[in-house]
Amino acid sequence: MTDWQTLDRITLHDLLVRGIVGLKPDERANRQDILINATFFADTRAPGASDDIADTVNYRTAAKAMIAHIESAGPNLVEKLAADLVRICFESDPRIHAVELSVEKPGAIRFARSVGITITRTRAEVMG
Repeated sequence: MTDWQTLDRITLHDLLVRGIVGLKPDERANRQDILINATFFADTRAPGASDDIADTVNYRTAAKAMIAHIESAGPNLVEKLAADLVRICFESDPRIHAVELSVEKPGAIRFARSVGITITRTRAEVMG
């Protein structure tokens, strides 16, 4: 295991946002549901001891930035959207060491609940 895999996990489940993602003309013209799940790997020992919000990752800040991006960006590929959202998570808080993030398009394929991608990136990979 790498160092970040031993860190605590802050999870964001089922963030549902409407946005543009896809290649087909109807996907480019009509907003669709986009479902986001994210796990932030961070050390939560300090806030666990202090009970102070200033000591922890503010998941609300990350979620608001992701929502704004989804509502405005309109990439062709879910892979691009996932990469963008991971970068946004790192930009939202320097205490996030790694992010596992999934982007799903509910109902994109007949007979499937959703289609999506899950990526895992470290801060060093994304931010240099």
